[in-house]
Amino acid sequence: MTIKPHGSDKLNPLYVADKSQREELLAEASSLPSLLLNSAAAANAVMLAAGYFNPLAGYMNKADALSVAKDLKTTSGLFWPVPILNLTSEAGIKPGKLALRDPNVEGHPIIAIQDVQAVETFSDEELQFIAKEIFGNLDAKHPGVQTFLKLGKTVVSGPIQVLNYSYFPEEFPDTFRTAVEIRKEIETRGWKKVVAFQTRNPMHRAHEELCRMAAERLQADGIVIHMLLGKLKEGDIPADVRDACIRTMVDHYFPKNSVMITGYGFDMLYAGPREAVLHAVFRQNMGADYLIVGRDHAGVGDFYGPFDAQTIFDERVPAGALDIQIFRADNTAFSKKLGRVVMMREAPDHTPEDFIALSGTKVRQMLGAGIAPPPEFSRPEVAKVLIEYYQILDAKKS
Repeated sequence: MTIKPHGSDKLNPLYVADKSQREELLAEASSLPSLLLNSAAAANAVMLAAGYFNPLAGYMNKADALSVAKDLKTTSGLFWPVPILNLTSEAGIKPGKLALRDPNVEGHPIIAIQDVQAVETFSDEELQFIAKEIFGNLDAKHPGVQTFLKLGKTVVSGPIQVLNYSYFPEEFPDTFRTAVEIRKEIETRGWKKVVAFQTRNPMHRAHEELCRMAAERLQADGIVIHMLLGKLKEGDIPADVRDACIRTMVDHYFPKNSVMITGYGFDMLYAGPREAVLHAVFRQNMGADYLIVGRDHAGVGDFYGPFDAQTIFDERVPAGALDIQIFRADNTAFSKKLGRVVMMREAPDHTPEDFIALSGTKVRQMLGAGIAPPPEFSRPEVAKVLIEYYQILDAKKS
């Protein structure tokens, strides 16, 4: 039996599945006041629509946001790691029905209708408190802090009915899947125990082996590679290239019916430990029993300790708050001594020279020059996809 969703007995996706009801709501929306969302609020709408943010019924109010930031639970006691907000700088919004427009699609079509229950304002101090709790710092160089503090001070709360999944189904038809669809496919495949792998990057050899290790050690029937398809910081590899890399790797190196390649429509927060817990919540909602949490999961730069995203599950997640469990991964690298990828903590007799390790900068330079990294680091078929991407990118810059 598939794992129970978070906070309820069954999923509560907020997408309006009935076509005639969607058409009625769209017709109604044309006469409603409207609000152009920011990308973060639009991504929240997509995640609510897809069932990933079960059991939430819409955007949080001020009291819930502050409670989640401080205590990882809403005012009603629901365990939740990150505020799910509709923040704006627009003035004049009033309680009642509001048409929400999509900032990420040309023409800004209606993405959802919100039943606005409250329109409240955060003080600068409250916004900074939330940012400090979620991101662990207020450094202007942190991409998550930078984005969050520019979203606006007005919080528009209340339930929503979502009318589409933004640009994700069109741009990623083979990859974008809702939590509902993933649960159904897990059942169709007959998988009883499922491990999820989160990625916003192409998967190199160590990631591949980590998925394999987790599946073998947990005796899982299948792996769901679940990639972020939304907005990233400048310099990150775009989703279509990552998708091609991951599909190439799986096609060449995993048995049939052992891996499901999927993606979700959310913008990266770079919130490290808090985002790791959010990842666990919505992986439970999509039907995974385990989430692989590795070194610096959802981190950026040097803002978090290498294993903070694991220890938060011990320190801040109460017993019984989540049904999903985490698989704790260490640094993984190819061992010259053993001729295979290992977790470094499991090779205490090794010195740094016994591993093949390359910096991200070095790999980028090699790929840009058309040189494939060693096969112990990156599969040649995957390196080929990345070489083509970087050479096109460099040609555009020159």
